[in-house]
Amino acid sequence: MEKLNLFILLTGIAVMLQAGILLAMYLAMRKSSARMEALALEVKSKVLPAVEQGQAMLTELRPKLQVITDNLEETTTAVRAQVKRVDATVNDVVDRARLQVIRADELLSRTLDRVEQTSDMVHKTVISPVRQLSGLMQGITVGLEFLFGRGRRNGGRREERRPVPQDEMFI
Repeated sequence: MEKLNLFILLTGIAVMLQAGILLAMYLAMRKSSARMEALALEVKSKVLPAVEQGQAMLTELRPKLQVITDNLEETTTAVRAQVKRVDATVNDVVDRARLQVIRADELLSRTLDRVEQTSDMVHKTVISPVRQLSGLMQGITVGLEFLFGRGRRNGGRREERRPVPQDEMFI
């Protein structure tokens, strides 16, 4: 029985504790509710006049805002047209510049080709015959030297002929 009495006592204490907590919660909620109502009244008294004043201001500003919007729309249209014109002009300039660069490139290519052709022609018509003539003259000179005795041995020593520098062969 003793355990039963102890159980009943503990249960009673727990119920009383819960009742105290619920009472404290009720009082806290009531205080909170009172604060919320006071805050709501303050908002109504201060914010609502400001909102009404803002609505009046918007009503007053609406025609001015409409004029500003119309002006902005016209300006945007004009700017868009000008940008299109500038874009067309820039594209035209870029196309013309591209054509001029292509023409200059072709002109330079043709000029370089002609310079190369001229160089080849000069080489074939001037330098090659001069080399051949120089070789022929050198052969004749060696032959004449040999015939006139310069090529014979002089005391067991042979005169060495000087080589012709390569620079003298070119014009």
